[in-house]
Amino acid sequence: MINGNMLRDAIVSAAHVIANQKQKVDELNVFPVPDGDTGTNMSMTIGAAEGELKRLRDPSVEETAKVAASALLRGARGNSGVILSLLFRGFSKGLSGKVEATGADLADALSIGVEAAYKAVMKPTEGTILTVAREAAEAGTKTALSTNDPLEVFSAIVSQAEATLLKTPEMLPVLKKAGVVDAGGKGLCVIFGAMLDVFKGGPVVGSAAAAGKPAPKRSAVAEAEGDITFTYCTEYIVMKAPGCGDAVGLRAYLESIGDCVVVVDDDDIIKVHVHSNHPGSAIEEGLKYGALTSLKIENMREQHTEQVLQAGEQEKNADYVPVDPDTPYGFVAVAAGAGLQALFTDLGVNQVVTGGQTMNPSTDDILKAIQATPAETVFVLPNNKNIIMAAEQAVRLADRRVCVLPTRTIPQGITAMLNFDPDADFAANRLGMTKAIDTVQTGQVTFAARDSEYGGHSIKEGEILAMENGKLAFVEKDLTKAVLKLTRSMAKKGASFVTVIYGADVSEDMAQATYDLVRARLSDDIEVSLVNGGQPVYYYIISVE
Repeated sequence: MINGNMLRDAIVSAAHVIANQKQKVDELNVFPVPDGDTGTNMSMTIGAAEGELKRLRDPSVEETAKVAASALLRGARGNSGVILSLLFRGFSKGLSGKVEATGADLADALSIGVEAAYKAVMKPTEGTILTVAREAAEAGTKTALSTNDPLEVFSAIVSQAEATLLKTPEMLPVLKKAGVVDAGGKGLCVIFGAMLDVFKGGPVVGSAAAAGKPAPKRSAVAEAEGDITFTYCTEYIVMKAPGCGDAVGLRAYLESIGDCVVVVDDDDIIKVHVHSNHPGSAIEEGLKYGALTSLKIENMREQHTEQVLQAGEQEKNADYVPVDPDTPYGFVAVAAGAGLQALFTDLGVNQVVTGGQTMNPSTDDILKAIQATPAETVFVLPNNKNIIMAAEQAVRLADRRVCVLPTRTIPQGITAMLNFDPDADFAANRLGMTKAIDTVQTGQVTFAARDSEYGGHSIKEGEILAMENGKLAFVEKDLTKAVLKLTRSMAKKGASFVTVIYGADVSEDMAQATYDLVRARLSDDIEVSLVNGGQPVYYYIISVE
Protein backbone atom coordinates (compact mmCIF):
# COMPACT_ATOMS: atom_id res chain seq x y z
CA MET A 1 0.00 0.00 0.00
CA ILE A 2 1.08 3.58 -0.64
CA ASN A 3 0.58 5.84 2.37
CA GLY A 4 0.43 9.62 2.52
CA ASN A 5 4.06 10.04 3.56
CA MET A 6 5.24 7.93 0.61
CA LEU A 7 3.11 9.89 -1.86
CA ARG A 8 4.30 13.18 -0.38
CA ASP A 9 7.96 12.19 -0.61
CA ALA A 10 7.48 10.84 -4.13
CA ILE A 11 6.04 14.13 -5.40
CA VAL A 12 8.72 16.22 -3.67
CA SER A 13 11.46 14.00 -5.10
CA ALA A 14 9.88 14.21 -8.57
CA ALA A 15 9.88 18.00 -8.30
CA HIS A 16 13.62 17.94 -7.61
CA VAL A 17 14.39 15.46 -10.40
CA ILE A 18 12.51 17.40 -13.08
CA ALA A 19 14.21 20.57 -11.86
CA ASN A 20 17.57 18.86 -12.36
CA GLN A 21 16.63 17.70 -15.86
CA LYS A 22 14.47 20.59 -17.07
CA GLN A 23 17.11 21.90 -19.47
CA LYS A 24 17.33 18.53 -21.23
CA VAL A 25 13.55 18.55 -21.61
CA ASP A 26 13.58 22.16 -22.83
CA GLU A 27 16.06 21.24 -25.54
CA LEU A 28 13.62 18.73 -27.06
CA ASN A 29 11.55 21.60 -28.43
CA VAL A 30 11.46 21.15 -32.22
CA PHE A 31 10.51 24.69 -33.22
CA PRO A 32 13.69 26.80 -33.40
CA VAL A 33 12.22 29.99 -31.90
CA PRO A 34 13.27 30.67 -28.29
CA ASP A 35 10.28 29.02 -26.61
CA GLY A 36 11.71 25.67 -25.51
CA ASP A 37 10.42 25.97 -21.96
CA THR A 38 8.41 22.75 -21.50
CA GLY A 39 10.76 21.36 -18.87
CA THR A 40 10.94 24.68 -17.06
CA ASN A 41 7.16 25.03 -17.01
CA MET A 42 6.64 21.49 -15.71
CA SER A 43 9.36 21.98 -13.10
CA MET A 44 7.86 25.24 -11.83
CA THR A 45 4.37 23.72 -11.82
CA ILE A 46 5.18 20.70 -9.67
CA GLY A 47 7.71 22.74 -7.69
CA ALA A 48 4.84 24.96 -6.52
CA ALA A 49 3.66 22.07 -4.33
CA GLU A 50 6.92 21.36 -2.54
CA GLY A 51 6.62 23.84 0.30
CA GLU A 52 3.05 22.89 1.18
CA LEU A 53 3.76 19.17 0.97
CA LYS A 54 6.75 19.42 3.29
CA ARG A 55 4.52 20.86 6.01
CA LEU A 56 2.36 17.71 6.07
CA ARG A 57 2.92 15.32 8.98
CA ASP A 58 1.69 11.74 8.56
CA PRO A 59 -1.03 12.67 6.09
CA SER A 60 -3.43 10.30 4.38
CA VAL A 61 -3.04 9.83 0.64
CA GLU A 62 -6.23 11.86 0.28
CA GLU A 63 -4.69 14.83 2.08
CA THR A 64 -1.40 14.60 0.21
CA ALA A 65 -3.09 14.39 -3.18
CA LYS A 66 -5.47 17.24 -2.34
CA VAL A 67 -2.67 19.57 -1.23
CA ALA A 68 -0.56 18.70 -4.28
CA ALA A 69 -3.44 19.18 -6.73
CA SER A 70 -4.36 22.58 -5.32
CA ALA A 71 -0.76 23.81 -5.43
CA LEU A 72 -0.14 22.50 -8.94
CA LEU A 73 -3.36 24.07 -10.21
CA ARG A 74 -2.36 27.51 -8.96
CA GLY A 75 1.26 27.10 -10.02
CA ALA A 76 0.49 25.75 -13.50
CA ARG A 77 2.54 27.41 -16.26
CA GLY A 78 2.25 26.77 -19.97
CA ASN A 79 0.18 24.05 -21.62
CA SER A 80 2.43 21.28 -20.35
CA GLY A 81 2.18 22.58 -16.79
CA VAL A 82 -1.61 22.82 -16.96
CA ILE A 83 -1.88 19.26 -18.27
CA LEU A 84 0.42 18.07 -15.48
CA SER A 85 -1.75 19.86 -12.90
CA LEU A 86 -4.88 18.20 -14.29
CA LEU A 87 -3.27 14.77 -14.01
CA PHE A 88 -2.57 15.42 -10.34
CA ARG A 89 -6.08 16.78 -9.90
CA GLY A 90 -7.18 13.35 -11.04
CA PHE A 91 -5.06 11.85 -8.29
CA SER A 92 -6.88 14.06 -5.81
CA LYS A 93 -10.31 12.93 -7.01
CA GLY A 94 -9.34 9.29 -7.35
CA LEU A 95 -7.81 9.11 -3.87
CA SER A 96 -10.59 11.02 -2.15
CA GLY A 97 -11.59 9.41 1.15
CA LYS A 98 -8.62 7.04 1.20
CA VAL A 99 -5.96 6.67 3.88
CA GLU A 100 -3.74 4.47 1.73
CA ALA A 101 -3.74 3.66 -1.98
CA THR A 102 -3.84 0.31 -3.72
CA GLY A 103 -2.65 -0.35 -7.25
CA ALA A 104 -6.21 -0.05 -8.56
CA ASP A 105 -6.59 3.27 -6.75
CA LEU A 106 -3.49 4.67 -8.49
CA ALA A 107 -4.63 3.45 -11.90
CA ASP A 108 -8.13 4.87 -11.42
CA ALA A 109 -6.75 8.20 -10.21
CA LEU A 110 -4.49 8.59 -13.23
CA SER A 111 -7.36 7.68 -15.57
CA ILE A 112 -9.49 10.44 -14.04
CA GLY A 113 -6.66 12.92 -14.60
CA VAL A 114 -6.19 11.83 -18.22
CA GLU A 115 -9.88 12.32 -18.93
CA ALA A 116 -9.77 15.85 -17.46
CA ALA A 117 -6.64 16.71 -19.45
CA TYR A 118 -8.17 15.61 -22.75
CA LYS A 119 -11.31 17.65 -22.04
CA ALA A 120 -9.23 20.74 -21.28
CA VAL A 121 -7.43 20.70 -24.64
CA MET A 122 -9.57 22.07 -27.47
CA LYS A 123 -7.89 19.96 -30.18
CA PRO A 124 -5.96 17.10 -28.55
CA THR A 125 -2.95 16.00 -30.58
CA GLU A 126 -1.71 12.44 -30.36
CA GLY A 127 2.02 11.98 -29.98
CA THR A 128 2.20 14.42 -27.09
CA ILE A 129 2.10 14.28 -23.29
CA LEU A 130 -1.60 13.42 -23.59
CA THR A 131 -0.86 10.18 -25.44
CA VAL A 132 1.90 9.24 -23.02
CA ALA A 133 -0.42 9.79 -20.04
CA ARG A 134 -3.38 7.99 -21.63
CA GLU A 135 -1.50 4.85 -22.63
CA ALA A 136 0.25 4.79 -19.24
CA ALA A 137 -3.13 4.94 -17.49
CA GLU A 138 -4.50 2.17 -19.72
CA ALA A 139 -1.51 -0.03 -18.83
CA GLY A 140 -2.04 0.66 -15.15
CA THR A 141 -5.73 -0.26 -15.37
CA LYS A 142 -4.92 -3.50 -17.22
CA THR A 143 -2.27 -4.48 -14.68
CA ALA A 144 -4.62 -3.74 -11.79
CA LEU A 145 -6.98 -6.45 -13.11
CA SER A 146 -4.42 -9.10 -12.18
CA THR A 147 -2.74 -7.53 -9.14
CA ASN A 148 -3.54 -4.85 -6.64
CA ASP A 149 0.11 -4.33 -5.73
CA PRO A 150 0.74 -0.56 -6.14
CA LEU A 151 4.39 -1.10 -7.04
CA GLU A 152 3.53 -3.45 -9.90
CA VAL A 153 0.76 -1.17 -11.13
CA PHE A 154 2.86 1.99 -11.00
CA SER A 155 5.80 0.14 -12.57
CA ALA A 156 3.50 -0.75 -15.47
CA ILE A 157 2.44 2.89 -15.71
CA VAL A 158 6.05 4.07 -15.91
CA SER A 159 7.12 1.33 -18.35
CA GLN A 160 4.26 2.11 -20.71
CA ALA A 161 4.86 5.86 -20.46
CA GLU A 162 8.47 5.35 -21.49
CA ALA A 163 7.49 2.97 -24.31
CA THR A 164 4.87 5.40 -25.63
CA LEU A 165 7.35 8.26 -25.43
CA LEU A 166 9.66 6.38 -27.81
CA LYS A 167 6.75 6.05 -30.28
CA THR A 168 5.87 9.77 -30.33
CA PRO A 169 8.13 10.50 -33.34
CA GLU A 170 6.06 8.01 -35.37
CA MET A 171 2.87 9.82 -34.36
CA LEU A 172 4.11 13.33 -35.09
CA PRO A 173 6.21 13.74 -38.26
CA VAL A 174 7.74 16.97 -36.98
CA LEU A 175 9.28 15.04 -34.07
CA LYS A 176 10.61 12.35 -36.37
CA LYS A 177 12.23 14.85 -38.70
CA ALA A 178 13.88 16.63 -35.79
CA GLY A 179 15.00 13.31 -34.30
CA VAL A 180 13.47 13.95 -30.87
CA VAL A 181 10.66 12.66 -28.67
CA ASP A 182 7.86 14.84 -27.31
CA ALA A 183 9.12 17.23 -24.64
CA GLY A 184 5.99 17.13 -22.47
CA GLY A 185 5.91 13.35 -22.63
CA LYS A 186 9.56 13.21 -21.61
CA GLY A 187 8.88 15.49 -18.65
CA LEU A 188 6.02 13.26 -17.52
CA CYS A 189 8.24 10.17 -17.74
CA VAL A 190 10.86 11.91 -15.63
CA ILE A 191 8.27 12.79 -12.96
CA PHE A 192 6.58 9.37 -12.87
CA GLY A 193 9.93 7.58 -12.87
CA ALA A 194 11.13 9.64 -9.91
CA MET A 195 7.91 8.87 -8.01
CA LEU A 196 8.35 5.14 -8.65
CA ASP A 197 11.89 5.24 -7.26
CA VAL A 198 10.56 6.57 -3.94
CA PHE A 199 7.66 4.09 -3.90
CA LYS A 200 10.28 1.34 -4.18
CA GLY A 201 12.07 2.66 -1.10
CA GLY A 202 14.63 4.90 -2.76
CA PRO A 203 15.76 8.19 -1.20
CA VAL A 204 14.17 11.56 -1.86
CA VAL A 205 16.39 13.32 -4.40
CA GLY A 206 17.89 16.56 -3.11
CA SER A 207 16.86 19.99 -4.32
CA ALA A 208 18.56 21.40 -7.41
CA ALA A 209 20.37 24.69 -6.94
CA ALA A 210 18.38 26.39 -9.66
CA ALA A 211 15.01 24.72 -9.01
CA GLY A 212 12.03 26.91 -9.70
CA LYS A 213 13.91 29.67 -11.49
CA PRO A 214 12.50 30.71 -14.84
CA ALA A 215 14.48 30.12 -18.01
CA PRO A 216 16.87 32.96 -18.82
CA LYS A 217 15.70 35.43 -21.42
CA ARG A 218 18.03 36.42 -24.26
CA SER A 219 18.96 40.04 -24.79
CA ALA A 220 21.73 41.26 -27.06
CA VAL A 221 22.97 43.72 -24.47
CA ALA A 222 21.72 42.21 -21.23
CA GLU A 223 23.68 38.96 -21.29
CA ALA A 224 26.66 38.49 -19.05
CA GLU A 225 29.26 41.18 -19.66
CA GLY A 226 31.93 38.54 -20.08
CA ASP A 227 30.04 37.26 -23.14
CA ILE A 228 30.18 40.64 -24.91
CA THR A 229 32.94 40.17 -27.49
CA PHE A 230 32.66 43.62 -29.07
CA THR A 231 32.12 46.70 -26.96
CA TYR A 232 30.66 49.25 -29.37
CA CYS A 233 27.43 49.22 -31.34
CA THR A 234 27.84 51.52 -34.36
CA GLU A 235 24.98 52.61 -36.59
CA TYR A 236 24.78 55.08 -39.44
CA ILE A 237 23.13 55.78 -42.75
CA VAL A 238 25.21 56.41 -45.88
CA MET A 239 23.76 58.90 -48.36
CA LYS A 240 25.11 57.10 -51.44
CA ALA A 241 27.49 59.05 -53.65
CA PRO A 242 27.03 58.74 -57.43
CA GLY A 243 28.76 55.67 -58.83
CA CYS A 244 29.65 54.23 -55.42
CA GLY A 245 28.38 50.77 -56.42
CA ASP A 246 26.69 48.23 -54.18
CA ALA A 247 27.53 47.61 -50.54
CA VAL A 248 28.98 44.09 -50.84
CA GLY A 249 32.49 45.34 -50.05
CA LEU A 250 31.29 47.35 -47.08
CA ARG A 251 29.49 44.35 -45.63
CA ALA A 252 32.57 42.14 -46.09
CA TYR A 253 34.80 44.66 -44.34
CA LEU A 254 32.43 45.09 -41.40
CA GLU A 255 32.16 41.32 -40.97
CA SER A 256 35.96 41.17 -40.79
CA ILE A 257 36.10 43.58 -37.82
CA GLY A 258 32.94 42.68 -35.88
CA ASP A 259 29.62 40.84 -35.73
CA CYS A 260 25.86 41.48 -35.79
CA VAL A 261 26.37 43.14 -39.15
CA VAL A 262 23.31 44.64 -40.82
CA VAL A 263 23.84 46.34 -44.19
CA VAL A 264 20.68 47.33 -46.03
CA ASP A 265 21.46 48.66 -49.49
CA ASP A 266 18.59 50.72 -50.91
CA ASP A 267 18.55 52.90 -54.03
CA ASP A 268 19.71 56.06 -52.27
CA ILE A 269 20.99 55.01 -48.86
CA ILE A 270 22.87 52.24 -47.08
CA LYS A 271 21.75 51.43 -43.54
CA VAL A 272 24.61 50.09 -41.41
CA HIS A 273 24.72 48.36 -38.02
CA VAL A 274 27.78 46.58 -36.57
CA HIS A 275 29.23 45.52 -33.22
CA SER A 276 33.00 46.06 -33.10
CA ASN A 277 35.88 47.28 -30.97
CA HIS A 278 36.84 49.92 -33.54
CA PRO A 279 33.87 52.16 -34.41
CA GLY A 280 36.21 54.62 -36.11
CA SER A 281 37.22 51.99 -38.65
CA ALA A 282 33.58 51.17 -39.37
CA ILE A 283 32.87 54.86 -39.96
CA GLU A 284 35.91 55.38 -42.18
CA GLU A 285 34.87 52.50 -44.39
CA GLY A 286 31.35 53.86 -44.69
CA LEU A 287 32.66 57.25 -45.84
CA LYS A 288 34.03 55.58 -48.96
CA TYR A 289 30.44 55.16 -50.13
CA GLY A 290 29.10 58.63 -49.39
CA ALA A 291 28.20 61.13 -46.68
CA LEU A 292 27.06 59.79 -43.31
CA THR A 293 23.98 60.73 -41.32
CA SER A 294 22.16 59.45 -38.21
CA LEU A 295 25.50 58.37 -36.72
CA LYS A 296 25.21 56.60 -33.36
CA ILE A 297 27.81 54.82 -31.21
CA GLU A 298 26.84 53.05 -27.98
CA ASN A 299 28.91 51.25 -25.36
CA MET A 300 27.16 47.90 -24.92
CA ARG A 301 28.87 47.13 -21.64
CA GLU A 302 27.25 50.20 -20.12
CA GLN A 303 23.93 49.22 -21.70
CA HIS A 304 24.31 45.76 -20.18
CA THR A 305 24.41 47.13 -16.65
CA GLU A 306 21.39 49.39 -17.20
CA GLN A 307 19.24 46.72 -18.85
CA VAL A 308 20.00 44.07 -16.27
CA LEU A 309 18.69 46.46 -13.61
CA GLN A 310 15.60 47.22 -15.69
CA ALA A 311 14.98 43.54 -16.39
CA GLY A 312 15.09 42.79 -12.68
CA GLU A 313 12.30 45.26 -12.11
CA GLN A 314 10.19 44.09 -15.04
CA GLU A 315 10.33 40.46 -13.94
CA LYS A 316 8.50 41.32 -10.73
CA ASN A 317 4.75 41.25 -11.15
CA ALA A 318 2.92 43.77 -9.04
CA ASP A 319 1.77 42.84 -5.54
CA TYR A 320 -1.89 42.57 -6.42
CA VAL A 321 -4.38 43.66 -3.78
CA PRO A 322 -7.80 41.97 -4.03
CA VAL A 323 -10.65 44.44 -4.47
CA ASP A 324 -14.44 44.23 -4.58
CA PRO A 325 -16.18 44.79 -7.92
CA ASP A 326 -17.55 48.28 -8.46
CA THR A 327 -17.76 48.43 -12.28
CA PRO A 328 -19.37 46.14 -14.87
CA TYR A 329 -16.24 45.27 -16.86
CA GLY A 330 -12.52 45.02 -16.32
CA PHE A 331 -9.51 43.65 -18.16
CA VAL A 332 -6.34 41.66 -17.48
CA ALA A 333 -3.69 41.30 -20.18
CA VAL A 334 -0.38 39.44 -20.35
CA ALA A 335 2.52 41.32 -21.93
CA ALA A 336 6.26 41.82 -21.57
CA GLY A 337 8.03 45.09 -22.27
CA ALA A 338 7.38 48.50 -20.76
CA GLY A 339 6.05 49.92 -24.03
CA LEU A 340 3.51 47.15 -24.57
CA GLN A 341 2.43 47.21 -20.95
CA ALA A 342 1.85 50.96 -21.17
CA LEU A 343 -0.06 50.51 -24.43
CA PHE A 344 -2.47 48.01 -22.88
CA THR A 345 -2.95 50.30 -19.90
CA ASP A 346 -3.78 53.17 -22.25
CA LEU A 347 -6.35 50.94 -23.95
CA GLY A 348 -8.15 50.42 -20.65
CA VAL A 349 -6.56 47.27 -19.21
CA ASN A 350 -6.70 47.30 -15.40
CA GLN A 351 -3.89 44.83 -14.68
CA VAL A 352 -1.00 43.81 -16.94
CA VAL A 353 0.70 40.57 -15.91
CA THR A 354 4.35 40.42 -16.93
CA GLY A 355 4.84 37.44 -19.20
CA GLY A 356 4.87 36.06 -22.70
CA GLN A 357 7.20 33.92 -24.77
CA THR A 358 9.70 31.98 -22.60
CA MET A 359 8.17 33.54 -19.45
CA ASN A 360 4.69 32.06 -19.01
CA PRO A 361 2.88 33.37 -15.90
CA SER A 362 1.20 30.86 -13.62
CA THR A 363 -2.51 30.40 -13.12
CA ASP A 364 -2.07 32.03 -9.71
CA ASP A 365 -0.37 35.10 -11.25
CA ILE A 366 -3.37 35.57 -13.53
CA LEU A 367 -5.85 34.82 -10.76
CA LYS A 368 -4.34 37.48 -8.47
CA ALA A 369 -4.58 40.04 -11.27
CA ILE A 370 -8.23 39.11 -11.80
CA GLN A 371 -9.00 39.48 -8.10
CA ALA A 372 -7.31 42.90 -8.12
CA THR A 373 -9.54 44.11 -10.96
CA PRO A 374 -12.58 46.01 -9.59
CA ALA A 375 -15.10 44.56 -12.01
CA GLU A 376 -18.01 42.14 -11.97
CA THR A 377 -16.84 40.64 -15.28
CA VAL A 378 -13.15 40.41 -16.13
CA PHE A 379 -11.95 39.75 -19.67
CA VAL A 380 -8.52 38.10 -19.78
CA LEU A 381 -6.20 38.53 -22.78
CA PRO A 382 -3.43 35.85 -22.62
CA ASN A 383 -1.79 37.09 -25.86
CA ASN A 384 0.16 33.85 -26.23
CA LYS A 385 -1.00 30.37 -27.22
CA ASN A 386 0.93 28.79 -24.34
CA ILE A 387 -0.79 30.94 -21.72
CA ILE A 388 -4.43 30.41 -22.69
CA MET A 389 -4.85 27.13 -20.78
CA ALA A 390 -3.32 28.57 -17.60
CA ALA A 391 -5.70 31.54 -17.84
CA GLU A 392 -8.67 29.22 -18.30
CA GLN A 393 -7.80 27.39 -15.08
CA ALA A 394 -8.24 30.69 -13.21
CA VAL A 395 -11.89 30.95 -14.29
CA ARG A 396 -13.23 28.50 -11.71
CA LEU A 397 -10.97 29.87 -8.96
CA ALA A 398 -12.08 33.50 -9.22
CA ASP A 399 -14.90 35.03 -7.18
CA ARG A 400 -16.28 36.91 -10.21
CA ARG A 401 -17.20 36.13 -13.80
CA VAL A 402 -14.12 35.67 -15.97
CA CYS A 403 -14.00 35.40 -19.74
CA VAL A 404 -10.73 34.28 -21.34
CA LEU A 405 -10.52 35.57 -24.89
CA PRO A 406 -8.35 33.30 -27.09
CA THR A 407 -5.80 35.95 -28.04
CA ARG A 408 -2.65 34.15 -29.20
CA THR A 409 -0.58 37.25 -30.02
CA ILE A 410 -0.07 40.82 -28.87
CA PRO A 411 -1.77 42.32 -31.98
CA GLN A 412 -4.82 40.16 -31.33
CA GLY A 413 -5.00 41.45 -27.77
CA ILE A 414 -4.73 45.06 -28.92
CA THR A 415 -7.45 44.54 -31.54
CA ALA A 416 -9.74 42.90 -28.98
CA MET A 417 -9.42 45.89 -26.67
CA LEU A 418 -10.10 48.34 -29.51
CA ASN A 419 -13.35 46.49 -30.23
CA PHE A 420 -14.73 46.56 -26.69
CA ASP A 421 -18.04 48.43 -26.47
CA PRO A 422 -18.80 49.78 -22.97
CA ASP A 423 -22.47 50.17 -23.88
CA ALA A 424 -22.91 46.55 -25.01
CA ASP A 425 -23.77 43.61 -22.78
CA PHE A 426 -21.42 40.75 -21.92
CA ALA A 427 -22.56 38.40 -24.70
CA ALA A 428 -22.24 41.06 -27.38
CA ASN A 429 -18.77 42.08 -26.21
CA ARG A 430 -17.53 38.51 -25.98
CA LEU A 431 -18.73 37.83 -29.51
CA GLY A 432 -17.52 41.12 -30.96
CA MET A 433 -14.07 40.98 -29.38
CA THR A 434 -13.61 37.33 -30.35
CA LYS A 435 -14.58 38.02 -33.96
CA ALA A 436 -12.21 40.98 -34.08
CA ILE A 437 -9.30 38.71 -33.20
CA ASP A 438 -9.63 37.00 -36.59
CA THR A 439 -9.34 40.28 -38.50
CA VAL A 440 -5.71 40.93 -37.57
CA GLN A 441 -2.60 39.27 -38.97
CA THR A 442 0.50 38.90 -36.79
CA GLY A 443 4.09 38.92 -37.99
CA GLN A 444 6.97 38.14 -35.65
CA VAL A 445 10.69 38.47 -36.27
CA THR A 446 13.04 36.71 -33.88
CA PHE A 447 16.23 34.62 -33.85
CA ALA A 448 16.87 30.89 -34.11
CA ALA A 449 17.68 29.52 -30.68
CA ARG A 450 19.29 26.39 -32.11
CA ASP A 451 20.30 24.65 -35.33
CA SER A 452 17.25 22.99 -36.79
CA GLU A 453 15.55 21.41 -39.80
CA TYR A 454 12.04 22.81 -39.74
CA GLY A 455 9.32 23.45 -42.30
CA GLY A 456 11.63 22.68 -45.18
CA HIS A 457 14.25 25.14 -43.94
CA SER A 458 17.78 24.37 -42.82
CA ILE A 459 18.20 26.79 -39.93
CA LYS A 460 21.37 27.83 -38.14
CA GLU A 461 21.46 29.20 -34.61
CA GLY A 462 21.29 32.99 -34.62
CA GLU A 463 19.64 33.35 -38.03
CA ILE A 464 16.64 35.62 -38.36
CA LEU A 465 13.26 33.87 -38.37
CA ALA A 466 10.18 35.52 -39.85
CA MET A 467 6.83 34.08 -38.76
CA GLU A 468 3.46 34.85 -40.26
CA ASN A 469 0.46 34.06 -38.06
CA GLY A 470 2.48 31.59 -36.02
CA LYS A 471 4.03 29.73 -38.94
CA LEU A 472 7.61 30.02 -40.13
CA ALA A 473 7.53 32.04 -43.36
CA PHE A 474 11.23 32.29 -44.19
CA VAL A 475 14.76 32.53 -42.80
CA GLU A 476 16.94 35.62 -43.29
CA LYS A 477 20.37 36.83 -42.31
CA ASP A 478 19.45 40.52 -42.42
CA LEU A 479 17.03 41.82 -39.79
CA THR A 480 15.73 44.84 -41.69
CA LYS A 481 15.24 42.86 -44.89
CA ALA A 482 13.27 40.30 -42.92
CA VAL A 483 10.90 42.93 -41.53
CA LEU A 484 10.38 44.54 -44.94
CA LYS A 485 9.81 41.24 -46.74
CA LEU A 486 7.42 39.93 -44.09
CA THR A 487 5.39 43.13 -43.89
CA ARG A 488 5.01 43.41 -47.67
CA SER A 489 3.91 39.78 -47.88
CA MET A 490 1.27 40.25 -45.18
CA ALA A 491 0.03 43.55 -46.62
CA LYS A 492 -0.60 41.95 -50.02
CA LYS A 493 -3.49 40.04 -48.48
CA GLY A 494 -5.38 43.27 -47.92
CA ALA A 495 -4.45 45.90 -45.34
CA SER A 496 -5.46 49.34 -44.15
CA PHE A 497 -3.28 49.59 -41.06
CA VAL A 498 0.21 48.31 -40.29
CA THR A 499 1.82 48.68 -36.87
CA VAL A 500 5.53 47.92 -36.43
CA ILE A 501 6.35 47.18 -32.78
CA TYR A 502 10.06 47.04 -32.01
CA GLY A 503 11.63 45.25 -29.08
CA ALA A 504 14.28 45.70 -26.44
CA ASP A 505 17.11 44.55 -28.71
CA VAL A 506 16.40 47.13 -31.42
CA SER A 507 17.67 50.71 -31.12
CA GLU A 508 15.35 53.63 -31.77
CA ASP A 509 17.37 54.73 -34.80
CA MET A 510 17.36 51.27 -36.36
CA ALA A 511 13.62 50.96 -35.75
CA GLN A 512 13.03 54.37 -37.34
CA ALA A 513 15.08 53.45 -40.41
CA THR A 514 13.19 50.16 -40.74
CA TYR A 515 9.88 51.98 -40.38
CA ASP A 516 10.89 54.48 -43.07
CA LEU A 517 11.68 51.65 -45.49
CA VAL A 518 8.43 49.84 -44.73
CA ARG A 519 6.39 53.00 -45.19
CA ALA A 520 8.14 53.79 -48.47
CA ARG A 521 7.54 50.31 -49.90
CA LEU A 522 3.86 50.00 -48.96
CA SER A 523 0.93 51.59 -50.71
CA ASP A 524 0.07 55.17 -49.76
CA ASP A 525 -3.39 53.88 -48.82
CA ILE A 526 -1.92 51.92 -45.91
CA GLU A 527 -1.38 53.76 -42.61
CA VAL A 528 1.88 52.68 -40.97
CA SER A 529 2.67 53.26 -37.28
CA LEU A 530 5.81 52.64 -35.20
CA VAL A 531 5.60 51.62 -31.54
CA ASN A 532 8.38 51.03 -29.00
CA GLY A 533 7.12 47.84 -27.34
CA GLY A 534 10.32 47.01 -25.48
CA GLN A 535 9.44 43.31 -25.70
CA PRO A 536 12.08 40.60 -25.24
CA VAL A 537 12.59 37.66 -27.64
CA TYR A 538 10.97 39.33 -30.67
CA TYR A 539 12.96 42.01 -32.47
CA TYR A 540 9.75 43.09 -34.17
CA ILE A 541 6.05 42.30 -33.88
CA ILE A 542 4.01 43.40 -36.89
CA SER A 543 0.25 43.95 -36.82
CA VAL A 544 -1.61 44.06 -40.15
CA GLU A 545 -5.33 44.87 -40.38
